[in-house]
Amino acid sequence: MTTTAEPGDDRADPGLGAIMSERRRLINLGYRLLGSLADAEDVVQETYARWYAMSPREQQAIETPGAWLMTVAGRICLNMLRSARARRETYVGDWIPEPLPEPAEWITGRSGAGGTDPADRITLDESVTMAFLVVLDAMTPAERVAFVLHDVFRYPFGEVAQIVGRSAAACRQLASSARRRIRTARPSAGPSAGQADIVRRFRTAWEAKDIEALIGLLDPDATATADGGGLAVTHLRAIAGGERIARAYAEIARVSGDRTTFVECTVNGVPGLVAEQDGAIATVFAFAFAGDRIRHIWAVRNPEKLRPWRTD
Repeated sequence: MTTTAEPGDDRADPGLGAIMSERRRLINLGYRLLGSLADAEDVVQETYARWYAMSPREQQAIETPGAWLMTVAGRICLNMLRSARARRETYVGDWIPEPLPEPAEWITGRSGAGGTDPADRITLDESVTMAFLVVLDAMTPAERVAFVLHDVFRYPFGEVAQIVGRSAAACRQLASSARRRIRTARPSAGPSAGQADIVRRFRTAWEAKDIEALIGLLDPDATATADGGGLAVTHLRAIAGGERIARAYAEIARVSGDRTTFVECTVNGVPGLVAEQDGAIATVFAFAFAGDRIRHIWAVRNPEKLRPWRTD
């Protein structure tokens, strides 16, 4: 790939600092492609391992080390996406992308991104929302890689083709198909005061076990999906319908009793909730909205996906 070198790249002798400065961008790519911070970190580790497996002469022959690293990381992600489809067949219940807390400058690219075009930054921020990631997860691996690299990271299709292993024209078609999926799903927009207020009222109604108030805050066609991965008790299949969700969540509040405390927070850049039990985070709730109502709820209970939320 021949993308512009990042600040600090030295084509004659790429030093450790210049190479390691690419880590944030690689994590950005890996998380959006895989929906898992742990997997993204594995991708970065493998990418660097391949870089340092080369001789100094081979490294110095690479015109743009940052572009080389992104190419390798993209190919590793593509292979992982293909194998993930087989692994998902044995996953207990529904699979939801790993939620991220704020601050997440190392994921959104905000920190140190003063030179980033504002339009690009908005795209980067929106592409990390749970609603967006869920739509990405429904795509084929090639669609997902082509779309994220081109529409989110602004890579030309000629360079995307080198990663996906298809022609530039084929990659253009893949990205176009992915865009249609995005438009059809209409993921929620970025955070707003209105959405935070909806989440606050939802928390209040939930704590009060007020079924009617919950129904009023949920879209009639709302869905609630939970991910326990077989490691935490939860609904194994999505709950469809605002009234059914309201009654199910009221029952959850009744059973959990005083052991559960709900805290308003930001989840992947959008207002959300965290449920703490006995002082430990047990569930992270992400939301998508339709007007002034909640359209989707994603409840992540799999403890392996809550690692970024732990402070110990």
